Amino acid sequence: MSGAKKTAVWVIGLAAIGGIAIAVLFSRLQEKRRPLTLRGAVMKRDNDMRKELPIADVAISVANGLAPYEAKSDSSGGFSLRLRSGIKAGQPITLMFRHPNYRPFDMTEPAGDTLYIAKLIPLREEPKHDENRPGLTVNNLMVRYAVKATTEANVGSAVRTFEVQNKGNVPCNGQSPCSPDGRWKAEIGSVTMDAGEGNEFRNTRVSCIAGPCPFTRIEPGGIWRGRRIEVSARSWSDTATFLLEAEVFHPMISDVIRQSHPVMFGQALNFTLPSTAEGVSVEAEIGGTTIVFPLGPNLFLSWANCNARVNPDQTRVYRCELKPGYKFP
Repeated sequence: MSGAKKTAVWVIGLAAIGGIAIAVLFSRLQEKRRPLTLRGAVMKRDNDMRKELPIADVAISVANGLAPYEAKSDSSGGFSLRLRSGIKAGQPITLMFRHPNYRPFDMTEPAGDTLYIAKLIPLREEPKHDENRPGLTVNNLMVRYAVKATTEANVGSAVRTFEVQNKGNVPCNGQSPCSPDGRWKAEIGSVTMDAGEGNEFRNTRVSCIAGPCPFTRIEPGGIWRGRRIEVSARSWSDTATFLLEAEVFHPMISDVIRQSHPVMFGQALNFTLPSTAEGVSVEAEIGGTTIVFPLGPNLFLSWANCNARVNPDQTRVYRCELKPGYKFP
C-alpha cells in the first residue's frame, strides 16, 4: 500500500472515531438538558402504618415556578411532576402539597432520581376508639359479589353417516385426487352439520365404519368446532362409509356469586375485588343479627365509612372504617 493510501486510511479512521466521540458527547449533553421528572406518593399520616391510606387528587407543585405545571395524585396516591429545563440534579427544590381536607405540607429536597413520600395530616382528627366504651359489635364479616361466567350445558348429540363412492385398483395417472402415495385413483366426500341457533358442537369425531377402511383417511383441515362443522374423507379403494358424531352444547352467561373474607386492621376492614365484580355487598352480624348490606356505587354503609381505589391491574381495593358507636369483637 502506497504512502498516500495509508494516509487516507488513517484520516478516514480518525474522522470516524471523532464522529463517534462527538455523537457520545452530544448525547450526554442532551441527557443533561433533558428536564428532570420527580416521582412519589402521597398518603395520610398516622401512627399506625396500616392506616396510612393513599390520598387522591392532591395538588402538587414546586415553589418559585420551577415546574411549568402542577400535578395531581392518582387513586393510589402516586404522582409524576416534570421540572423546568435547566434544573440540575441535586439542586434544592420545595415540593408543595395541597388538599382541602388536609393541612398544607411543604418538603424541601434535592431534585433527582428519588422517591418523594409525603404524609399529610387531616384537618379534622378522627375520634379515637375506646374499647371499653359500649357499642354495637360488628362480627362475622363476609363480602359477597357477582361475576359473569360462561357455562355450557350439554343439550344432546348429533350423528350422521356419509359415503365416499369409489372403485378400487384404478391407476391415478396423476389425475387428482389420488391415494397418498399417488398410485390409485381416489374420491373425497364431505358432510356438514348445523347445531342450531345458539348451540355449538364439541368433541367431534369421525371414523370409517364400513368398506375398505385401511385404504381411507380423514382429510386434514375442515371445521371441527362451533355451530357448523364440516369434515371430509378420502377413499382410494372401493366405496367406504363413515360415521360423524359430535356433542351439542348451549353456552350460557350467568351470574356466579362469590365470597371473600375481609381483613381487619384496627377499626377498619380491608378487601380487594376483581375488576369484573358486580353487586358488592357486605354481610355482617350486628348486635347479634345477621344483615346483608349492599355497598352500592356510593360505597355507603350505615356502620362504616368506605372508600375504594383502583390498582394498575384494575382490581379494586376497599377500606371501611367503623363509625362511632360500632366496634369489632
